[in-house]
Amino acid sequence: MNRYDAIVLGARCAGAPTAMLLARKGCKVLVVDRASFPSDTLSTHLVHPPGVAALDRWGLLDRVVASGCPPIDTYAFDFGPFTIAGAPGTVASPVAYGPRRTVLDELLVEAAAEAGAEVRQAFSVDELIIDAGRVTGIRGRSRGGASVTEHARVVIGADGRHSLVAKTVEPEQYHERPPLCYGYYSYWSGLPMNGRFEACVRPHRAFAAWPTNDDLTLVIAGWPTAEFKANKDDIEGNVLKTFELAPSFAERIHAARREARLLGTAVPNYFRKPYGAGWALVGDAGYDKEFITAQGIQDAFRDAELCATALDQAFSGERGFDAAMGEYQATRDTQALPMYEFSCDFARLEPPPPELQQLLLAVHGNQEAMDGFARVNAGVMSPADFFDEANVARIVAAAAARG
Repeated sequence: MNRYDAIVLGARCAGAPTAMLLARKGCKVLVVDRASFPSDTLSTHLVHPPGVAALDRWGLLDRVVASGCPPIDTYAFDFGPFTIAGAPGTVASPVAYGPRRTVLDELLVEAAAEAGAEVRQAFSVDELIIDAGRVTGIRGRSRGGASVTEHARVVIGADGRHSLVAKTVEPEQYHERPPLCYGYYSYWSGLPMNGRFEACVRPHRAFAAWPTNDDLTLVIAGWPTAEFKANKDDIEGNVLKTFELAPSFAERIHAARREARLLGTAVPNYFRKPYGAGWALVGDAGYDKEFITAQGIQDAFRDAELCATALDQAFSGERGFDAAMGEYQATRDTQALPMYEFSCDFARLEPPPPELQQLLLAVHGNQEAMDGFARVNAGVMSPADFFDEANVARIVAAAAARG
């Protein structure tokens, strides 16, 4: 009987890096996915500078660059009367990328295999094996094949918000909020972005655009969930109306060509306890939030590093499983909660209260503050730090000094 240190369910942005990092630490790892790669999936695509830094640490950034995906060095937010434009990154990691998932996921799967993980594509997991209350393995099958059973010290759910692992073990769920906005995206040709991520924010509407592979631009538009029924019979028409809120962008996109159908979704907001007896969760399986800040990929990368480190400590005997994984959960939650709250507030698409309007106006024209705002949206700077009373006072004072 094969016995692995870890079996990872899901081989995309959370699962493949987790498997890769564990394999690099000398663990025996099996990673399975029902898809065959390259394979597309619903995604915001954007890898903010912290996620780019992770790819660089793992030795994979050159592969993203080689795919022809253009770098993004400016984030611009059109609020109507003014636009805030700043640099999203740091000196060490200055740019973002927006790769197609057909590109990114395949190179992550390849990296996991190169690290020594066993990868089974087109493999569906039917159920988890549980012995005396502990998860000990999986039962599943390759496409057209017979059922097989595999065992491991830990089964890791990297299988998204509908995670089989989470459904089976029923972890504690907390900080829950319902879906707050719907978003619909597609790809346009003939819409050059010149290294920019552009967002337009209006009451009850928002859209954004950024470059991806194959000289295409991803454009996404959204509105509050309360409007879903009213808009669902004419999604395309309502998306096009949203672009009209920024006439200069509307002119550009009317001159471009949509190359694919519109895809859309709304997502629930939650944290789940990411570990228990014989199991762990990474990525959306353990934590998910509004897509409006496009943090999902780099969150998955962060969880992969934290979880792999904790499991390596437990496997080696350096720390107990509960102590190591408890630190993984605590670190994840501490790092994620401020952006979680910021994303949920943003996703309501309500007109900003007067004090926030005043702050945004004060940020406009102050390049240091505009860079800070861009870095908040990129996950580089915590919203808690940017909106700290002392920082807000500095920004407002600088605006007053400028007159």
